[in-house]
Amino acid sequence: MRADPRIAHAHLFHLSYSNLWNMVRDISSFLQLLEQYEIFFISCPLFFSLLAIFVVVFIRTTNKRNLLLPPSPPKLPIIGNLHNIGRYPHRSLKSLAQRFGPLMSLRFGNFPILVVSSADAASEIKKTHDLTFVNRPKRSLFQKLLYDYKDVASAPYGEYWRQMKSICVVNLLSNRRDKSYRGVREEETALAVEKIEKSSSLCSPVNLSELFSATTNNVICRIALGRKYSEDTNKFGKLLNEFTELLGTPDVGDYLPWLAWLSHVNGLHGKAEKVAKELDEFLDGVLEEHMNRHDRHLNDHAGIQGEYQKDFVDILLEIQRENTVGFPLEKISLKALILDTFAAGTDTTYVVLEWAMTELLRHPKIMKKLQNEVRNVSAENSSISVDDLDNMRYLKAVIKETLRLHPPIPLLLPTISTKDVKLKGYDIIQGTQVIINAWAIGRDLASWENPEEFLPDRFLDNSIDFKGQHFELIPFGSGRRICPGILFAIAINELLLANLVHKFDWSLPGGAKEKDLDMTETGGLTIRKKSPLIAVANRCSF
Repeated sequence: MRADPRIAHAHLFHLSYSNLWNMVRDISSFLQLLEQYEIFFISCPLFFSLLAIFVVVFIRTTNKRNLLLPPSPPKLPIIGNLHNIGRYPHRSLKSLAQRFGPLMSLRFGNFPILVVSSADAASEIKKTHDLTFVNRPKRSLFQKLLYDYKDVASAPYGEYWRQMKSICVVNLLSNRRDKSYRGVREEETALAVEKIEKSSSLCSPVNLSELFSATTNNVICRIALGRKYSEDTNKFGKLLNEFTELLGTPDVGDYLPWLAWLSHVNGLHGKAEKVAKELDEFLDGVLEEHMNRHDRHLNDHAGIQGEYQKDFVDILLEIQRENTVGFPLEKISLKALILDTFAAGTDTTYVVLEWAMTELLRHPKIMKKLQNEVRNVSAENSSISVDDLDNMRYLKAVIKETLRLHPPIPLLLPTISTKDVKLKGYDIIQGTQVIINAWAIGRDLASWENPEEFLPDRFLDNSIDFKGQHFELIPFGSGRRICPGILFAIAINELLLANLVHKFDWSLPGGAKEKDLDMTETGGLTIRKKSPLIAVANRCSF
């Protein structure tokens, strides 16, 4: 007697996942079941194609039904949520998070994305589950510009990354090394002040954006390369700006591989290849210059290496020659580390100064309060030294408040989950890319009172810092992937800013009002002012 097809149909679609697969393995039983449906197959290939489609759909719908994903805005076919990302992604994602929550699920083409917009959610990622989210996703522009992921910032987590980070920390960013840079910072700050004094005497406005960029570039060049490249300063600065802008430019091919050709048509990859080539030629010249200097030094000392002032590149070449990392350190790795030093040390440092002075010019009372502190600490000294900075609490508060409102990299470099994990009750699947919106976290009402206002006083009575332990303020990240150059950057910022407000009274050119100051941002990895910061300096008579 034939079975009732309706009963067989209900039985089939109520089978458990494991029972279904047991039946698939037992071909004869499965064919008998299909015979009850009176299904006839034209050919075996068609049968197995239909079977494969059924199984894939069944697995996907079962997984989707069982997973609890974070809230998500509606998605479009194929592109997912790419249409939700505007010209300023940090702002677009903050607006979405206000509607869908601090843990938000998106989809960029084929890839799941998790957007983190609160301190406690960031703590889950960077503290509780840091090892799960320690790797970087692959991006075509990073591969082109960062020597196939050979630098510290983009290298996959593992022994190579640990060794490269250790080389940077020990030989460039340690406390001992940092103290040795004191003279360089003070000399370059004094030169910057001299330039302002000349402009002041001529009653000429000062392009502070240009001054900050040149000064930080000179500091980095002297520390890392042993000398300033003054003749190439403008060209190299422009090249670095293009470099960071490209790193922050989304490439549609990363999310929709079948559209990768668009980046060749619109010139994005061509521009990246041009910038990469020019940077590579510059770095080749730097290495060759240092190798020649080393050879000349050996010849001058008849084969006995004497003492001479070594910069970071000299140390890298020495590590390469002596093979002290346990594996051959290739030339490409040396260039990647040097490039990291400039990319992380120049652009992200000077934009903090740019935004700090912008906010001070917008808030004359805060500027005056800072000047009073700096001038009281310095007393009769003609300039601020590194030793004076420890006594300037309000200066440090101004820097913190600037980093809260204007983190140099508003969307921290993304990471990717290496396994399935639960976050605040939600399922995050392996391969999910994580974007932490440090800009949104710094403006979160749950963490900050009057978050849109520039109020440095908020930091005078609390211990919140930017070194990765307080997740309300993480402009440099946190956990294993935290930026190792925090103290290096802040030392330049504090010294230069203190000297500028100590020496001069500042105003906007042409009698412009504070409200007229243009606050428009640029796009890219780091967020600068779109228009240069121009101000008038008047020498303080004390």
